[in-house]
Amino acid sequence: MAPEIPNDIVLYWYPFSPYAYRIYWYLLLRGIKFASCIQPHMLPRPDLKALNVEYRRIPILSIGKDIYLDSRHILSKLETLFPGSELSPRTPEHRLIQKLLDRWTTNGSVFGIAAQMIPADSPAMRDPKFIKDRNDGGMKILAGEARKRMRPEAIVAMRDCFDILENTILADGRMWVFGGNRPSLGDIEALWPFAWVMGMPGALPDAISAKTFPRVFSWASRFNAVIKDIKSAQSVSVDIKGKDVVEYMESAQYAEPSANVDENDPLGLSRGELVEVYPTDYGFSHKDRGKLLTLTPYEAVITKQLNSGTEFRVHVPRWGYRITKVKEGGDLAKI
Repeated sequence: MAPEIPNDIVLYWYPFSPYAYRIYWYLLLRGIKFASCIQPHMLPRPDLKALNVEYRRIPILSIGKDIYLDSRHILSKLETLFPGSELSPRTPEHRLIQKLLDRWTTNGSVFGIAAQMIPADSPAMRDPKFIKDRNDGGMKILAGEARKRMRPEAIVAMRDCFDILENTILADGRMWVFGGNRPSLGDIEALWPFAWVMGMPGALPDAISAKTFPRVFSWASRFNAVIKDIKSAQSVSVDIKGKDVVEYMESAQYAEPSANVDENDPLGLSRGELVEVYPTDYGFSHKDRGKLLTLTPYEAVITKQLNSGTEFRVHVPRWGYRITKVKEGGDLAKI
């Protein structure tokens, strides 16, 4: 018998993934219950292999037979599929701020700088398997003495990031990014890499502290308190095993109807063509292959199959992802 999955949502993540916290926080703040499928922090990830998903990054979100990749796209889809969010920006100015914060922290430099703050003597930086795993995905991790040498420059850059928040959006003493009395999507978009590095033992020097950036640290503390209160007041997730998700997907429904392939898209692709989709910045050697179902300015959707032959869909954003046509004679078995 297929398991019960709240709202048909499964979040594939591990608890210290900074990107995953963007989704975890959103679901908690919205009160949207979900199933949590905890994954290893390194490959292999048998649960995803069982789903026939090649994508190597975390988080992944499934809703019924639709699988959504990339935390940016996942947030956008949750906003659309679960309307009425009090977290959403209410004005054009707030929508712009939210988009700019998303680009700054995710596509821009903030997360990359925060990653440079991981101490050279941390368990991760002393684990050859971890370093190899991330480098295999396309990162260029420096460890040991090389990491120590780059730290001063990383501190300068990280300090500048804190300064931007301290002396712009938080400068007027507001509690939250969009004002008001509760956090919003703007806070999620702005805070996640800062919260990650602030919670990392030994990452931040005295030059980046509650004394030097009191508004940023107070804001982060308020946000953490809100999340803690939500978790203590109610159960928002249930744990699930990967094999149970596969069983569930056999009889699940699609979360949304399919759209068309834009005939005027610059790629010149047609519905039903065999394509590969993959990120361009990290994890680009892991490509998901399937038949093109939807292509819009914002999203590409392909169909794949479970080992049983049951079809499901994989959704990726257009920003930061490549969609390439598979040459004739391409291996259909990879779908």
